[in-house]
Amino acid sequence: MEVHGSLLQRVLVFSFCVIGIWTAYIYQGVLQETLSTKRFGPDGNRFEHLAFLNLAQNVVCLIWSYIMIKLWNSRNAGGAPLWTYWSAGITNTIGPAMGIEALKYISYPAQVLAKSSKMIPVMLMGTLVYKQRYSFPEYVCTLLVAGGVSIFALLKTSSKTISKLARPNAPLGYGLCFLNLAFDGFTNATQDSIKARYPKTSAWEIMLGMNLWGTIYNMIYMFGWPRGSGFEAVQFCKRHPEAAWDILLFCLCGAVGQNFIFLTISRFGSLANTTITTTRKFVSIVVSSLLSGNPLSTKQWGSVVMVFSGLSYNTYLKWRKLQRVPKKRKPM
Repeated sequence: MEVHGSLLQRVLVFSFCVIGIWTAYIYQGVLQETLSTKRFGPDGNRFEHLAFLNLAQNVVCLIWSYIMIKLWNSRNAGGAPLWTYWSAGITNTIGPAMGIEALKYISYPAQVLAKSSKMIPVMLMGTLVYKQRYSFPEYVCTLLVAGGVSIFALLKTSSKTISKLARPNAPLGYGLCFLNLAFDGFTNATQDSIKARYPKTSAWEIMLGMNLWGTIYNMIYMFGWPRGSGFEAVQFCKRHPEAAWDILLFCLCGAVGQNFIFLTISRFGSLANTTITTTRKFVSIVVSSLLSGNPLSTKQWGSVVMVFSGLSYNTYLKWRKLQRVPKKRKPM
């Protein structure tokens, strides 16, 4: 009975994590798309200062992580000092800003697909710079993802979707997304380095350090001079309170989603988290197509399936590698 009870508990916790991640990030995607395409007020003005979302997200997550540290675990003596996050904070400020700015030029489904192709620059850098070798199935995964994104980018976008964009420009939009991936790669590598040097650093402390520096950099960028875009963003929110409310919900979704990600990784590992987030991205595209009025053609849906087939197969390959690890460590 204890085994069945333990299994049932794990299933319930895993289901709770899936529902939490899907709900938080799918709704955050809806809000992100709304803020980038909606016309507010009788004048029909757009919210042009999308980089302000990053600043608001940094502030909310900074406060959230500080509260979590105070509630659950005080700062460890062996944790990483806050100054060590300064370089990762730069790339973590520039990268997401580019990803959000891309929504002025390409649709939300296109942005999600482009940002799902993180394995392409990773494999290119590994092959060209570090001379790493990859298996044939891994190359198949990469080709599926790269082919799906390329086909989607080359296919004609519906006029209804284009009419919602602030400044339609597919090459610029995709370019910003891929630069976002490049900066994210540096951010992740720096975080791994910090974690290796200071193994006692908790996830909440990393979240605190990253968002502290992100807040500093974004404040300087948006409010560091008299005509900074942050002042215009604040004035826009005063004139259109519904935009301010959407921004607040956007930030809270990000903070809550981080909670569920940390819970998933601590209980079930990073592979389970990758699986959940991959399926969440696919569902986000479906939701965007159905609720936000971004119709996709049959060929575009085919390219979406190509991308997520590659991502799913890559997740399966990682799972198989994990299954082989215990077999290599049999006791003497």
